[in-house]
Amino acid sequence: STMLKLDKILSIFLAVAIVVALGFIIYLEVTPKEDEKFTEFYILSTDGKAQNYPRQAISGEPVEIVLGVINHEYQTASYQVKIKIDDNEVKEINIDVLNNGERWENKISFIPQTVAKRQKVDFYLYKNDKDEPYLKEPLRLYINVISP
Repeated sequence: STMLKLDKILSIFLAVAIVVALGFIIYLEVTPKEDEKFTEFYILSTDGKAQNYPRQAISGEPVEIVLGVINHEYQTASYQVKIKIDDNEVKEINIDVLNNGERWENKISFIPQTVAKRQKVDFYLYKNDKDEPYLKEPLRLYINVISP
């Protein structure tokens, strides 16, 4: 009957539509969106949360945090992080080469030397040994540094 024929045609059409849609999804996954190249850069407290950052430190003693970088550049890239306290560089961390989609996350420490309230601790990300920071704005913490 005509209804059965129509049903069959609709079923075939639906099957083809699903295959086409899947093909489109796979194509989207495989083809990089050029404008969405970026690097994730973050700091966490030592318990792995984006809160409870160290607020107080003792001068001359290490402050620990977790630093993370994820490459979404669709190519390999090497990274460095420079840590500055009140605009003075106190540490440089070499992250080496990350492949696209690769994550680097490690506990790092820095040592504040000067006793002062609300010292700004800036984390600058550099890519591929460039002189200018990859991200203009650093990640920033404020800590009160007290004497031992």
